[in-house]
Amino acid sequence: MLDRIKASMPSLAPAEQRVAKLVLADPRAFANLPVSELADRSHVSKPTVVRFCRSMGYDGLSDFKLKLAGSVSEGVPFIHRSVDADDKTGDVLVKVIDNAVAAFLKYRNDASTYAIERAVEVLAGTYKTGRRIEFYGVGNSGVVALDAQHKFFRLGVHTIAHSDGHMQVMSATLLGPGDCVVVISNSGRTRDLMDACDIARRNGATTIVITATGSPLASAGQIHLAADHPEGYDRYSPMVSRLLHLMIIDVLATAVALRIGGGRLQPLLREMKNNLRTKRYA
Repeated sequence: MLDRIKASMPSLAPAEQRVAKLVLADPRAFANLPVSELADRSHVSKPTVVRFCRSMGYDGLSDFKLKLAGSVSEGVPFIHRSVDADDKTGDVLVKVIDNAVAAFLKYRNDASTYAIERAVEVLAGTYKTGRRIEFYGVGNSGVVALDAQHKFFRLGVHTIAHSDGHMQVMSATLLGPGDCVVVISNSGRTRDLMDACDIARRNGATTIVITATGSPLASAGQIHLAADHPEGYDRYSPMVSRLLHLMIIDVLATAVALRIGGGRLQPLLREMKNNLRTKRYA
């Protein structure tokens, strides 16, 4: 909820922005103070406080304070950080989308372009030498690994994705200098991924990890692409994290495609598209 307010700040009227700043400064106090006190502290009128709450998608001040109190304390386990059990479908729609947008904007502002540039150089270099690029992930991250393999193999990259721990360990054992492995994990604490990453690195392959800052996997990889978000890996069903990982893969695939160059890539993609036409109804 607080991330959503931060992301909405630029679109709010100046008076409503003052109310938003008061919420972000002390959410617990805001949830307990009467409207008159909130208006005085924000230097706005009481109707402006209510109008701000409605701008955020809530029915009024009481509804906003109730949801704020829940967000500040624990949230809703296993569903989504800002979704409440009594939310209507329209509320869920707004909150889920707003959380995803807020995470994307935060990543855009916080991402290390240096780390991304290093990863792109390694991936493009691996492609040019004809070596292997492999993607590892388990569970939800395994789906992201499959998406990454799909995006990169269309570029003519020699690539594969593994979501089984045994296959990851065996495949990592076969890698060597010049190869590259991209390990994707929300928590950064999955034993199978850590083992595969260590094996690949010992064998001379370059290891790129997409995971949370401060996790064991973040330290195990040679290039860390931080994927930080407010979604707790041990409590919530992956939603924002999955979209964030997919977006990072899109950034890498696009940058690598530009490094490969249109002169080599466009004829290949054009032929691929022509060959797929027979698979579609006219």
